Amino acid sequence: MANELKTRLMAAAALSGVLAMAQAAQAQSQEAGPTDLDEIVVTAQLREQKTIEVPFALTAYSGQFLEDLGIQEFEQLSAFVPGFLVQNQSPNNPGFVMRGITSDSGAATAEPRVSVFQDGVSISKSRGSYVELFDLARVEVAKGPQSTLYGRGALIGAVNLVQNRAEPGQTEAYANIEAGNEDYRMVEGALNLPVGETAGLRLATRLKTRGGSVENLRGGDDFNGIKTKAVRLSGAWAPSDALRFDVIGNYQNDHASGTSFKSIAYAPADPDTGAVLGGKEPWEGAALTRGGAFDGGKDLGLDREVWGLTGLARINLNAAWTLNSTTAYREFDNYETFDADGVSLPVLTAAEETHGEQWSQDLRLGFDNGGRLTGFVGAGWFHEEGYQRTPAQFDERLALAQLAGLLDGSPTTVGDRTLPLAAYPTVARGALAALLTPLGAGALATPIAANLDPAHIETSTNRSELTSYDVFGDVTYAFTDRFEMSAGLRYTRDDKTTGYASSVERRSALGALLGLQTGAVPAAQVPSFLAALANPSFAALPAGLFPLFGLTAQPTTNNGDFSYFDSEDDGLTWRLTARYELTDETNLYANYARGRRPEVISASGPSAPSGAARFTPVDAETVDSYEVGAKSALLDGRLRVDGAVFLYNYENFQTTIQQGTQFITTNAGEAKSYGFEGQANFAVASTLDLFATYAYNHSRFENGIYDGNQFRLSPDHAASIGATWRLPTTGGEIEVQPTYTWQSKVFFSDDNDIPALQTQNFVADLIQDEYQDAYGLLNIRVRYTPEGGNWGLEAFGENVLDEKYIKDAGNTGDALGMPTFIAGRPAAYGLVFKLKL
Repeated sequence: MANELKTRLMAAAALSGVLAMAQAAQAQSQEAGPTDLDEIVVTAQLREQKTIEVPFALTAYSGQFLEDLGIQEFEQLSAFVPGFLVQNQSPNNPGFVMRGITSDSGAATAEPRVSVFQDGVSISKSRGSYVELFDLARVEVAKGPQSTLYGRGALIGAVNLVQNRAEPGQTEAYANIEAGNEDYRMVEGALNLPVGETAGLRLATRLKTRGGSVENLRGGDDFNGIKTKAVRLSGAWAPSDALRFDVIGNYQNDHASGTSFKSIAYAPADPDTGAVLGGKEPWEGAALTRGGAFDGGKDLGLDREVWGLTGLARINLNAAWTLNSTTAYREFDNYETFDADGVSLPVLTAAEETHGEQWSQDLRLGFDNGGRLTGFVGAGWFHEEGYQRTPAQFDERLALAQLAGLLDGSPTTVGDRTLPLAAYPTVARGALAALLTPLGAGALATPIAANLDPAHIETSTNRSELTSYDVFGDVTYAFTDRFEMSAGLRYTRDDKTTGYASSVERRSALGALLGLQTGAVPAAQVPSFLAALANPSFAALPAGLFPLFGLTAQPTTNNGDFSYFDSEDDGLTWRLTARYELTDETNLYANYARGRRPEVISASGPSAPSGAARFTPVDAETVDSYEVGAKSALLDGRLRVDGAVFLYNYENFQTTIQQGTQFITTNAGEAKSYGFEGQANFAVASTLDLFATYAYNHSRFENGIYDGNQFRLSPDHAASIGATWRLPTTGGEIEVQPTYTWQSKVFFSDDNDIPALQTQNFVADLIQDEYQDAYGLLNIRVRYTPEGGNWGLEAFGENVLDEKYIKDAGNTGDALGMPTFIAGRPAAYGLVFKLKL
């Protein structure tokens, strides 16, 4: 409550400061009048338009505005886009949320809901979509189903990164150098060079490092640190106004220290002595531990590489017809290791290895002769291959202690402290004795305990190969000079092969015990079953004599054979919009659209060891979207405002449930979302600009297992406010730019951490604590630019109030009754030097 009160008071103070600056600027404006806001030209409808002319909710920012705000990543961008939220666990595991709908699955079989475009190419696959935002011309975020315009992955919206490309015949260069606390260092720059009069080359790069924000109490790199290298090389040839060809290469490499998946039930401790090392809060130090020699000796952290090559061609066939071609290849390889249990003991170490390759070709023929009719038709081809491999290592002695409620040695108290690692063989024997004594086999507790594997490793892998074809068209007709309507249609066909395999390095004694406890073993076979479990050669028994049990996923045939499932899916998406120009500077619009997420094949392991994988088709998810809005430029263009109300009705809502430590896609039935979004920019005076956004989003399940629940990562309310105050000084100008962003309560899972909905977990989670209450972040930037100079200095502070919050909770450890929590970034500050030629 104290923190919430402090946040509100500081927000009020920040707003009061903005109003005071406005009053001061109004006085100064008697000498220098206010200026128009710059109009951003966008291509959200695949043709150049002013934002006011686009008949759906759209947020567009210029690259310069983003640079002024210090926005380098999607997570920062989303705070200033109503209806958009991006969660960044790590560059390998982002969640893109549009109007309450999350797109974040790393499975190769998953389908995105939010399209992310870079250089006109979809990069929507979760593990390859989080890229650095640098050297940008602009960013466009389109809300609502946009499949007609952006393709099969735009169920609920699209993000379009329009990067600065090579400019023929021009010479340009800039460089930014930044440094701050947490060992933050960043160098960014670009160089554009002419190649004759009709061609050009552009090289842009960013190198960034930042130390971890959560202390590693066992030594080594602190958690949540990053090291990123990104480079873009582009070339352009424009022999005439009718022809332009671009080739663009993007490359990014990310190294990150381990993510701070931290338990808040157990204090971080020395695993050898049990001595407490720090506090339990997510933002306090962590003492995470990986299993020994896990997956070939991989340490905690991320190694990620994303690259792609794109070819663009624009050919003006005549005054009315234009042909556009986009050809691309893209590839990503990621490996991330994390401590999934969040405590200092190696209960569970997990990793995710993903690989993806994508090829695409898109052709679009556009028509615009300056008359009442405009439009385009086109066709596309998309091919994708990839896999997700998820090895996991358990210490079965520790896992058994957790299953028995004895991880801290006590059945009545949870979370005081973990015991020294050497104590757990004894704890495991005691837990086994309690389990086996009712069966008359208490004497077998000691030999069976000796067969519990301290490093049991099992691996699940899913694969997908997809070929997609689509044809599409969109037409706009202006019935009068003030009224126009648009209609679009896209047909998509998918041919997909889904594969799954699972394996174990050694059979699991604990998995066999769980099979016994669940009644999977006939009563007559229990004595021989227990005798085999107590055999000193248990791990080496042939599979024909004793099943090759896994703990979380049973192995497929021959301990790792792939099973495959072929599927076909096709469907239509469409849109219908109307726009009325009420005045020269005010537009009203209404639209209806159908969005569709293709059928998903949910893959899981066999029900018994050495069986075939199971494949369950999950029906295509559809949404009917209704939106009404208005956009206006008032006060001679100084004030630009727009707002929209929307309603979404979902059928066959695809969600993820946790079974054991596996995540399974299932049909959650119907859902509904409705709300309002608004944004405003106001040039109060020549020395003061104000900007603000607000979003209300009521997203709830309407039936099925989550009836009444709030969508995950979907706050009901979110807002931002900011100002740019320019102060002329002798020899230059000082700009002060405060911003404040706020969001209401958010849950991190569709089950809203309700204990009754977590019965599939190994250990029931009886506490509803996996959420983040409302919070706000105050940032400020102050920059100095000399008059007529080509350089500048800037100081910045982010989260200057050092607000404590979490960005995620639950995660893989939730299945063991050990939810983990990831802290948000604390206060950050630094200096920037800018040079432009």
